[in-house]
Amino acid sequence: MASRPTRNPVQDHLLTPSNCAVVIIDYQPVQVASIASMDRRTLVANIVALAKTAKLYDVPVVLTTVNVNTGRNQPLIHQLRDILPTVEPIDRTTINAWEDKDFVDAVRATGRKKLVMAALWTEVCLAFPALDALRDGFEVYAVVDVVGGTSVEAHQAGLERIMQAGAVPVSWVQFACELQRDWLREKTVPGFAEIVFAVEGH
Repeated sequence: MASRPTRNPVQDHLLTPSNCAVVIIDYQPVQVASIASMDRRTLVANIVALAKTAKLYDVPVVLTTVNVNTGRNQPLIHQLRDILPTVEPIDRTTINAWEDKDFVDAVRATGRKKLVMAALWTEVCLAFPALDALRDGFEVYAVVDVVGGTSVEAHQAGLERIMQAGAVPVSWVQFACELQRDWLREKTVPGFAEIVFAVEGH
């Protein structure tokens, strides 16, 4: 059975390795420890899966941390540093990452208009830059099962706020499947299976 001809990977309305960038904001020990909207081990496992997916498909990744250089906060969690050792986190002092010039410059430098965003906390560090990115003409895809808030209610309110503004909810498994799209793309099948089935089971 033959698949249909490959769609233009840059112009596709769905996410492809050629038309999106992954933005990961503030996955630091203090932030992870403060999450109350989901199990923290699951949270870390899911953000690791997202990062591995981005690496597998060569999707540009922008990492940012807050208050590391000021000494007020700890660096990126080691699980992400281990996966993305060549991606230097952009440290900032602004609560809203979109108010940091270096961060916005890095996002723009990817050349991608579709931003797959993950951040801690949902209601703050995801919501604020997502709202600004949308206003600046980007498409925002919030990965709902890799983000968390200070309460279930705060997490939900953050998601609802950005969705009302036009953000699109996705899961990390949906993202991986959207990039793979066809089992005939055999080069990435082993990595895809390792990432997805390691979490979801066989």
